[in-house]
Amino acid sequence: MKRKVALCFAVIALAVASAKSYNVTLAEKAETGNTELKPGDYKVEVKGDKAFLTSGKINAESPVKVETADRKYDSTSVKYSTADGKMRIQEIHLGGTRTKLVFTGTAP
Repeated sequence: MKRKVALCFAVIALAVASAKSYNVTLAEKAETGNTELKPGDYKVEVKGDKAFLTSGKINAESPVKVETADRKYDSTSVKYSTADGKMRIQEIHLGGTRTKLVFTGTAP
């Protein structure tokens, strides 16, 4: 029984440790997943193939692919695309890293 409890704690610790979070500022009103986000500061947490953007009471979820770029990004930047007259988050480049978050569509 003690081994099962210890194993459960170890699995939970690994799951929490694997989630990565970043801070990003959106300069434009934009959509991601099924949520419209206002300009401002957001915490981006990546869990598996999903990105969760939170700011206050706003919570957005979107499928994301984490990629490694050829070079380290000097600063964090957001790349937008326009569809049907609406801005959508396409990519987030994380400053000080080679990590690029590619937003792949709408959340279920």
